[in-house]
Amino acid sequence: MDSIHDETCPNFEGTIELIGRRWTGSVLQAADRGARRFGEYRAMIDGISDRLLSQRLKELEAAGLIERTIIPSTPVQIRYQLAPDGRSLVDALLPLAEWTVRRSGRRAAGRVPTSAL
Repeated sequence: MDSIHDETCPNFEGTIELIGRRWTGSVLQAADRGARRFGEYRAMIDGISDRLLSQRLKELEAAGLIERTIIPSTPVQIRYQLAPDGRSLVDALLPLAEWTVRRSGRRAAGRVPTSAL
């Protein structure tokens, strides 16, 4: 068999690692559903701590998936929204999310054999 060697593998693995971190999918989904301010994200994502939400927003901003805008007002407002790359990532992840829902429905009905997990 031939070995797999692809220059894009490290980039792809980095992306999978980023989106696989706890709460990252929820933060992206909240942004997709219209969350803009920190409190809106926190209200939409049950169970996330302020510290972890802040960390995920910073990571997604650093990755170019979330845009952070500072509005100079009193008090200062900070808004977050999906960057174009974040929008295309969410669009790319939708089929995977739909697959997950379909699969979890089959598993709940007992139609997926244990060996398929």
